[in-house]
Amino acid sequence: MFTLPLALLAGWMPGMMAVVSAEQIGRVLESLERNLLTPIPLCFVLGLICTQIHGGIKIPKELYLSIAIFLLMSIGFIGGHELAHEYHEHGVATIWKPALATLVLGCVTPITSYVVLRYLCRFSIADAAGIAAHYGSTSAVTYAVANSFVEQTQHPADAFLPTLVTILECPGIAIALVLGAALSSRDRAAKARSAGVAVRESKLGEALYEVMTGQSIMLMAGLLVIGFVSTLFMDAKAFQPFYDFFQSKGMLFRGCLCIFLLEMGLVAGERLGDLVKVGPALVAFGILMPLVHGFFGVYLGHLAGLNLGGCTVLGAIVASASYIAAPPAVRLTLPEANPTLSITAALAITFPFNIAFGIPIYFEMAKLVGAT
Repeated sequence: MFTLPLALLAGWMPGMMAVVSAEQIGRVLESLERNLLTPIPLCFVLGLICTQIHGGIKIPKELYLSIAIFLLMSIGFIGGHELAHEYHEHGVATIWKPALATLVLGCVTPITSYVVLRYLCRFSIADAAGIAAHYGSTSAVTYAVANSFVEQTQHPADAFLPTLVTILECPGIAIALVLGAALSSRDRAAKARSAGVAVRESKLGEALYEVMTGQSIMLMAGLLVIGFVSTLFMDAKAFQPFYDFFQSKGMLFRGCLCIFLLEMGLVAGERLGDLVKVGPALVAFGILMPLVHGFFGVYLGHLAGLNLGGCTVLGAIVASASYIAAPPAVRLTLPEANPTLSITAALAITFPFNIAFGIPIYFEMAKLVGAT
């Protein structure tokens, strides 16, 4: 699976060096500093440090769950708003092929991630599904950096790319959680039978229903529909207070995200020893899997008619991993999954790799497949 992207990467090195000038490398380092040395990821680091020095920070469970609910509602609502805006501006004629390609990618990436994590990296069912949910979704920061990169190369992406970010947000999380819930249930039932305990095994359809009607997916999908409908039919002035409350760039959202990642850091820090056991496999996955997914994104984007910048950005967002939308969904649906693994892979491995190296690679991939 990893052979093709690695071979292509080796062949593209001279071209990449031409594309990535010293000035661009400087901008990449500045971007890393702006994105990583900010309160949100640093709150996660604070949680990790606190557990190691036996600090006294405690987040009440009710507060944590309330914040997780708010974050999921906000992501769904703003996603629906952006989708409605793009629909109003462009209709469906120009975006249905890219939207279909993105939906396919959103279904494929969590499955490929799960298979690699479960059968090559030997993770547990819950951990493989939890990490796959992060890699099935996308990073909005990676999208912003990739979009800026293609603009600097004078190849701006298609105007409707924010819609594709929205489409990619939920399916990967849902599919990974369904896989994790169904297979974990089957595994528990098999262990119980081997121990001589009679237990009813949940069917895949039941697991699908349970996850799709569960708190995380219902909040994201439901608020996406609400955001879409209200944007189209409400007066702009009447809609504005709701947008101000939910907007992902707003004060309330970012403050809640700081508290949420502080809690995730506390939880992850308690299980930090698990990372040492699987470190090399997770690092390899966090670098190589994005290259595979990025190539799929670039190629299907080209088939769907995206321009060079659009293919590059689609490849980047498909190759990225969520550390905002996925963690609360996984935490609520698969509490047995180790958050140290998923957040570390998404935030500490894949995110900086994509920002520093991945985006120029996806740009070269897009040129290689013929995008213009």
